Amino acid sequence: MQAVVLREFGSARNLLYEEHPDPVTRPGWTTVRLRASGLNWHDVLVRQGRYRSPLPHVIGADGAGVCTDTGEEVLILPSLWWGDDQSAPAPEWRILGDRHAGTYAELVQVPTECVLPKPTGLSWTEAAALPLVGLTTYRALFTRGRLRAGESVLVLGAGGGVATMAVTLAAGIGARVVVTSSSMDKIAQAQCRGAAGGVLYTDADWAESARELSVGGRGFDLVLDSAGCWSDSVRALRPGGRLVVLGASRDEHPLLDARKFYFGQYDLLGSTMGSPRDFRGLLSLLHSHSIPPPAIDRVFPLDQAAAAHEYMEQGSGFGKLVLTHA
Repeated sequence: MQAVVLREFGSARNLLYEEHPDPVTRPGWTTVRLRASGLNWHDVLVRQGRYRSPLPHVIGADGAGVCTDTGEEVLILPSLWWGDDQSAPAPEWRILGDRHAGTYAELVQVPTECVLPKPTGLSWTEAAALPLVGLTTYRALFTRGRLRAGESVLVLGAGGGVATMAVTLAAGIGARVVVTSSSMDKIAQAQCRGAAGGVLYTDADWAESARELSVGGRGFDLVLDSAGCWSDSVRALRPGGRLVVLGASRDEHPLLDARKFYFGQYDLLGSTMGSPRDFRGLLSLLHSHSIPPPAIDRVFPLDQAAAAHEYMEQGSGFGKLVLTHA
């Protein structure tokens, strides 16, 4: 098969489009002929060697295609071996593309439980853009964050895949959504997808400005923080509000005023990826609500994966990047 192969950790130019062995059939696993694969920032970290992947290696967590044995149109669940405990993943848990060959290829093989029917109405590019950000966002908002219709949520970093999906899902169930961004253009695009407004996080007092956009100015029920801005995020919460942390793009060692935190009666919740049950919950939500498909920023052919990575690292896009495998 043709695949994008990483033979050395480093820059995007290390992603080489070349011949690679087909996956070997084994019991309990399903092979999927991919039509499209989605890019995630996680792929950049794998490419840089953060996950100590075996080399040579095919990266990529997101994908949609056709089962080679049944012809069924499917999505790939990128959360492998989550385990039976819904509260947290098992020690064996892995993300597809970390150490197991991923989706930047014509074929991918995954445990059969990680293959689910493609939602009707989604194109191949939309379907490939859904799994990782959809699953991650669903668990953060609903399983961990307990978001309900009528509540308010602040989403940090409008424009990224998770943030864009968070706006779509939260607004889709009837929550009030406000975003932060470094760009007024991205705030406007988030408003087109259901956000009520947004603030520039480049302003020193952005947390207070965001709080003014919450209902009655009393603060948000939930803040979704993928940046690591804990102290600022807490300032935007209402008393008793919930802070869900699902990333550390700006600070891996944030500081938090413990006294203010416990007097504020806040919840601090960690979240990452999700379980097969979370994924089924996401698909059920998409089926029962009028929620638009994932936002697609740009589409590249599979053999231009390196160029797609370079574009993603610029940080100027809004929504997901997708590789087509036609």
